[in-house]
Amino acid sequence: MNIGRILEALKGQFVGSQKYRKVVQFGFLTLVIWIGIEFSIFVRQLETDMPASARPPGVEAFLPISALISLKYWITAGIFNRIHPSALVILLIILSIGLLLKKGFCGWICPIGLLSEYLVGVNRFIFTKQISLNRWIDYLLMSFKYLLLLFFMWSIFIGMDANLLVLFIYSPYNRVADIKMLKFFSNMSQTTFIVLAALILLSVIVPYFWCRYLCPYGALLGAVSIFSPVKIHRNIDNCIDCRRCTRDCPSSIAVHDKKSIISTECHSCYQCVDSCPKKGTLSMSVLSKGGIISARIYALILAVIFLAGTLSARGLGLWQNGISVREYRFHIKHLDTPLYYHNRGKVPHYDPGRFDFTKPDKSSRY
Repeated sequence: MNIGRILEALKGQFVGSQKYRKVVQFGFLTLVIWIGIEFSIFVRQLETDMPASARPPGVEAFLPISALISLKYWITAGIFNRIHPSALVILLIILSIGLLLKKGFCGWICPIGLLSEYLVGVNRFIFTKQISLNRWIDYLLMSFKYLLLLFFMWSIFIGMDANLLVLFIYSPYNRVADIKMLKFFSNMSQTTFIVLAALILLSVIVPYFWCRYLCPYGALLGAVSIFSPVKIHRNIDNCIDCRRCTRDCPSSIAVHDKKSIISTECHSCYQCVDSCPKKGTLSMSVLSKGGIISARIYALILAVIFLAGTLSARGLGLWQNGISVREYRFHIKHLDTPLYYHNRGKVPHYDPGRFDFTKPDKSSRY
């Protein structure tokens, strides 16, 4: 166990560009925890018929499938539905970040990305030498997340017509997808626990296992990031070929051998920039020798994009969903009935009139 290496790695997380990244990462982690607590309280109040506090719309960030379906519905029908509107807003914000700042969401915002970084620390504490997979095995495993992405994109954008989109979006299951998601973790089954434990173990043994091989969200952002004007550039004339940038890259990119990092695996984490001993050799920039974006400015741009996106959505009435507390209470009382099952993506037949809560006493019609 190389304690010195671990301490050096921990120290390195709060110097140079990394201190700005950690502020952003822990800031968003705090926000996620706060939203989780607020939403748990909200659901508990619904279950116990207590006066309900405000539901935090940010919880819809954890409904990516619903967001993708809403995206297609918005594109094809021109309707920004009010079932989980902030899910679509957050997806659009994250895609905007990917298009403008590469995979900044993965390297600066995602709580799973932050967890993965600290699981790497556990790896270094246990193993004296980091496990490195064969290049072809690595490529094969990386294809899984793109196959998962392809499956979801094909199922939604090709497999769902207008009728299926409407059927899913306004279905009982999708209306309470946020509550179902909470129950999935709070009432965790043995199978779910084993799968999550296995993923954590694999992420300890093979650094960034989930992010590198299985995350379809990361695959989507990687595909979008190809078109980003901002990327890591290397000044070849200034490079001394020490290869520290490649050694310290968490995504195992051969930075020392590239003029510009176009890779879909670059998380814009600035670690290669920080590790370079020759100032001015590596930079996050728009041009190879101009338009340099420091980590502090990068963090500021991320914050501005998120704030502008959420405030615009609030102003346009696209942040809070259109589900009343009364309707939520109705759904939560029937949550364990077949009407609210996922059924492997298939939506059971339902009567839309059951969910018309504009008139009194509709709950008796269930």
